[in-house]
Amino acid sequence: MQYFYLTVLLLMLVWSCTDEPVETVFQDLDTRQGIFIACEGNFMYGNGSVSFYHTERKKVTNQVFYARNNAPLGDVVQSLARRNDLLYMVVNNSGKVVIADIRTVEFAGVITGLTSPRYIHFVSDGKAYISDLYADHLTIFNPLTLQITGSVDLEGHTSEQMVQVGKYVYVSHWVNGEDILVIDSDADKLAGKIHVPAQPRDLVVDKMDKIWVLCGGTYRNFSVDDEHSMLVRIDPVTQTVEQIYRFEENSYASNLKLSSTGDTLYFLNNGVNKMSIDSRHLPASAFLPSGQKLFYHLAVHPENNEIYVSDAIDYTQDAIVYRFSKEGIPMDSFKTGINPSDLLFPE
Repeated sequence: MQYFYLTVLLLMLVWSCTDEPVETVFQDLDTRQGIFIACEGNFMYGNGSVSFYHTERKKVTNQVFYARNNAPLGDVVQSLARRNDLLYMVVNNSGKVVIADIRTVEFAGVITGLTSPRYIHFVSDGKAYISDLYADHLTIFNPLTLQITGSVDLEGHTSEQMVQVGKYVYVSHWVNGEDILVIDSDADKLAGKIHVPAQPRDLVVDKMDKIWVLCGGTYRNFSVDDEHSMLVRIDPVTQTVEQIYRFEENSYASNLKLSSTGDTLYFLNNGVNKMSIDSRHLPASAFLPSGQKLFYHLAVHPENNEIYVSDAIDYTQDAIVYRFSKEGIPMDSFKTGINPSDLLFPE
């Protein structure tokens, strides 16, 4: 009889665990006061996720898409984008973009058939581009219908990040590339190329409408002549390189960001670096040294210039995101999923 009661108790525990939600059940994340965080997960493990951090409550909710929809996002959540009331989650190695309601994270649609999508750039309410790590074109889709409507032929180039000045969209050709591609967004055609140092990736546009490009150089890649990381300024009017800043040997700079006023650059290089757009030289030392931490991704709040930087720890476990004031004073830290790759701030 004692064995019978023990068996019943165990079954009740199993049933109760099965009925428990994976994460906190929520109806409204109050996205006006919070930040979405894309967590890549591990390549080929299918454990990519999205976290949400409420800035006022200092509370993080992890696995928000899984909690709402009881379905995984997929393999490598690369980036996030927002348009009107929709959240776009670019899932790189799964070849898709998953769309959800921005307030509830309830599934709203999916764009499939992509090779290796990276980032989304909205040209208008009715047109957006998706860049791709391996495909030699940009995919065009309609954000109103979520239907693919065409493509932009890149003539053998692949694509990474995108910014826009006037009607022209500037696209970085990252892996093995040495060009910024110029797209006429009215005609959806490649209109030109701007030659830059090896492996351009990050792009921002400052308050003077100058384009800044962070080029990774040939770090861990020897298919082109050896180059160090370089920061480049481009004049979009003449579509020429105006200035090149060369990092020291064995430096690998990444994650170029811009202040809310458009006059200060931030990037990772042995910590968080801060640089005026008027500076003639790269910073002599880090604004926020990384120390023993493995700084993986950087973000700057578009309104108050608070700094968010993630520590990947060892690339396999849940990461930590640190929040600093614009003066560099620690404000908070919180755990997210594995390898946070992109932060999406409220509009």
